[in-house]
Amino acid sequence: MASKTPVLLLKTKSSPGDAYEEQFSNTSNGYNFEPEFVPVLEHQFDDHGMATVRTILKSQAIGYTEGCKYGGLIFTSQRAVEAFTKLVEEGRGEEKWPYLQEIPVYSVGPATTRALKAVPQTPQLQVFGEHTGNGETLAPYILEHYVEWYKNREPKPPLLFLVGEKRRDIIPKVLRAAGWQVDEVVIYGTGEMKSFKEDFTQRMEETVDRQQRWVVVFSPSGCDTMLDVLRLCDGADTGEAKQTPLACRTYLAAIGPTTRDHLINLGCKPDVCAEQPSPEGVWNAITGFTG
Repeated sequence: MASKTPVLLLKTKSSPGDAYEEQFSNTSNGYNFEPEFVPVLEHQFDDHGMATVRTILKSQAIGYTEGCKYGGLIFTSQRAVEAFTKLVEEGRGEEKWPYLQEIPVYSVGPATTRALKAVPQTPQLQVFGEHTGNGETLAPYILEHYVEWYKNREPKPPLLFLVGEKRRDIIPKVLRAAGWQVDEVVIYGTGEMKSFKEDFTQRMEETVDRQQRWVVVFSPSGCDTMLDVLRLCDGADTGEAKQTPLACRTYLAAIGPTTRDHLINLGCKPDVCAEQPSPEGVWNAITGFTG
């Protein structure tokens, strides 16, 4: 039997189950992958941001009626949803908490949407935008959808965007250019794990005897360290990959265009880029690669 092809997923494993692990552990489709997680980032809730959003929720400042300060929520990361979920759970037991039954909640992709649908709210949050996949696509979708949602309201009620300290500004720029108010609240911070370089190096050394392996990159964070370990870049002028003993038959997959472009800016073009930021999207990119 041929040896399995390692797929090193540069992310923290989701709990209780991870869809990427399920996707790449399935051997019924003729492929023999071996998924393994190498966490890159560690996250901490931002105390000031958490306090701000806690006050907004407690005062029922998010809602459909004209007296509410905000008419909708935007999320582009699972970590922001985790922080929001913690605040929602704090108020459990209060009648109708957290009072968000009638507002649109916008999500950038499948993973964030799954997390939002698991928020303990009855009925569930009304989540939109799962199909968009990135901020460039989500922003115009919000413009169209929010106008219809509040078609009898002018001006449109402000939107609350819960973010990490590192984020792109494409969504606020597009919405503000349309004359809308978008308030960003930093609700968590992100940093590279101190152990990432050592952990990734260890995984690379453990799989150096395999015929090939894939490294799946989920965000620009940690790319510099990853490339230091891989020793892939031959310089920003060529983008050619060097094959070294530590990077034998190693292929790179980017979760989406933002991460792909960041790698290119570092002088390393990934072998594939997922069309959709999902387990199926990454799977299709990797299995469709002809090298």
